[in-house]
Amino acid sequence: MSSQRLTASVSNYGGLGSFGAHGLKPEAIRNVIREIKALTTKPFAMNLWVSMEDEGAVASTEEAFHRSLSPLAKHIESVGGATPSYHPYEPIRFEDQVQVLLDEGISVFSFIYGIPSKQILDEFRHQGIVLIGTATTVDEAIALEQAGVDVIAASGFEAGGHRGSFLQPSEDSLTGTMALVPQVVDAVRLPVVAAGGIGDARGIVAAFALGAEGVQMGTAFLACEESGANTLHRKALLSGQARQTALTRGFTGRLARGIKNRLLDELNQNNIEILPYPLQRALVRHLSIPAEKAGRPELLPLWSGQSANLARCTHVRALLDTLVKEISEIGGAVQSWSAHRQLEEAQE
Repeated sequence: MSSQRLTASVSNYGGLGSFGAHGLKPEAIRNVIREIKALTTKPFAMNLWVSMEDEGAVASTEEAFHRSLSPLAKHIESVGGATPSYHPYEPIRFEDQVQVLLDEGISVFSFIYGIPSKQILDEFRHQGIVLIGTATTVDEAIALEQAGVDVIAASGFEAGGHRGSFLQPSEDSLTGTMALVPQVVDAVRLPVVAAGGIGDARGIVAAFALGAEGVQMGTAFLACEESGANTLHRKALLSGQARQTALTRGFTGRLARGIKNRLLDELNQNNIEILPYPLQRALVRHLSIPAEKAGRPELLPLWSGQSANLARCTHVRALLDTLVKEISEIGGAVQSWSAHRQLEEAQE
């Protein structure tokens, strides 16, 4: 749900905007970077997935395609979509995506689902590009530190979207942000960014109290008009429909969190066959594109973290202004409480 406008708006304000480019071909990534640079002169991050496909994606058969299409076919027909035909998988190479980032001279490279090779990391370091690796467990954070990244994003299971686990299966790496962040802070000597379930100033202050030196927020920005989320998605985030979220492999083939709706529930049934990533993602798009046009949010993958109901702002500047103001207010309240306690102790 990244957009060039959202990325630039966050960076222009003083944050670090980030664009998720994992599904784009190299030339498309090049165009995105240049478009963002036309909107901001500030640093921004480009995010890629180190692991581009699941085991079995290349060998997946036409028969498997039709078995996975079966539960979606009636919905595709109901929204006026065309029944997709089978096409052999054509992979996008991570190394080719990486080369574009190096060629275009970005400021920050962030990544999930693994650790790039030493050669790739060395090339980014040689250009002075900051490296941010994502960890969903303490062991992953330690592995990232040993690989020589600059910053670790500790991603709790409350986060919306995909679980970027790489040492153990995602289902075995579901540690919450409040538990994960202080353990990662204690285990590594690098700056830690807290991610997952942070939706307002209270979450930011809590993350800093846990030892984080920064926070990563996604769902709160999805509700903003500058994001790449469609109108139905943004409405769901702002209207209370995101009260229940759930994890599923049904939308893309990899474990991810979205708003609990009809499509998610159906694809989570035990008898449903899910294609490997990214084949399932491509298959579901044949439903999501016409479903969006038909105004059917119950048939859309609606990415969302568990803090979605905290979303209130519809513009990036308003959201960031609110966060800055409320953090200051919380800080003032904490100082006042601390001074009051000191006075009480002095009187005892």
